[in-house]
Amino acid sequence: MSASRARITKSAQAFRSIGEAAGELGLETHVIRYWETKFTKDVRPIKRADGRRMFRPQDLDALRAIQILVHEKGLTLKGAKALLAEQGVPAVLSGAATLGTSPARELQKTVADAFKADVSSESSGDSRERLEDTLVGLKDLKARLDAVRQTRAA
Repeated sequence: MSASRARITKSAQAFRSIGEAAGELGLETHVIRYWETKFTKDVRPIKRADGRRMFRPQDLDALRAIQILVHEKGLTLKGAKALLAEQGVPAVLSGAATLGTSPARELQKTVADAFKADVSSESSGDSRERLEDTLVGLKDLKARLDAVRQTRAA
């Protein structure tokens, strides 16, 4: 590649190769290829006759949104896909997307809070009560998950 070509900057509306997209997002190309298979509704690059992928601006936006949800917000790919389907790429990019608090997340937070260093300052009765409440919640969640599994199996 010549030095003059390396200095050319593409417009925001220009298509990007997978290498350019990866460089712009700070991702590896294999990650983009994998996400492309998981987020088929959001990431649909144009394939040239020679098989090379060319990412449109909306593909880059979707990849940025996925990156935010997975790398910054800690969602799984399945969770990110569901949130994108529900709220859309623009909501994630604008920061308007809301991450729901599932019962599992609430229980996770409660358990984490119960085991924090400040728990030692609580009386042992308060700590035990919080853990027992959490256990009841976990048992309830397990019962609901079992019911869903039985419904799907039928």
